[in-house]
Amino acid sequence: MPLPPLGPPSSDGRDQERPPHIPYYSLWTKPDGISSLAVCALGGFVLQSVGGQAAPMWMRQMPDAVEAVYFAVLPVGWVGEWHESPKPQWVVPLSGRWFIEAQDGLRVEMGPGDIHWGQDIGTSAVDGKKGHRSGQIGAEPCVMLMLQFRATHGAGAACPFGEAASLPA
Repeated sequence: MPLPPLGPPSSDGRDQERPPHIPYYSLWTKPDGISSLAVCALGGFVLQSVGGQAAPMWMRQMPDAVEAVYFAVLPVGWVGEWHESPKPQWVVPLSGRWFIEAQDGLRVEMGPGDIHWGQDIGTSAVDGKKGHRSGQIGAEPCVMLMLQFRATHGAGAACPFGEAASLPA
């Protein structure tokens, strides 16, 4: 079952009373130990400057320390058979496309501009499959940025950094 594509942020950012919420895909472990996918909205943005004379912009700091930052290239035809996320991680495709398929049958395809939180850790084996499978899609490699964290965040919650997002019609 495919999930819908992500939409734009909830606001254009000009109204200081309406912080944006950015949609993202979340890969998580349900209480029954099965991996699933959800469409969530990243909230908690505050207006602040990055320094100097830069005007304030909407920023959202993530909790905990980043353990590793990777640039990865999924070659054409690459498939990562069933595995769990190695660490809690943000994955942002920069070019090309890729997919994730969860144990419950939900599947999502992502490309540039999509954001993914992966935290399917501690899943149960179902027919010998744990976690998720993922792979490259299309005629060009998928280049992605991965930020891995030391600690889990809201384990067992579909949307650990905000609420479930409204799905596009």
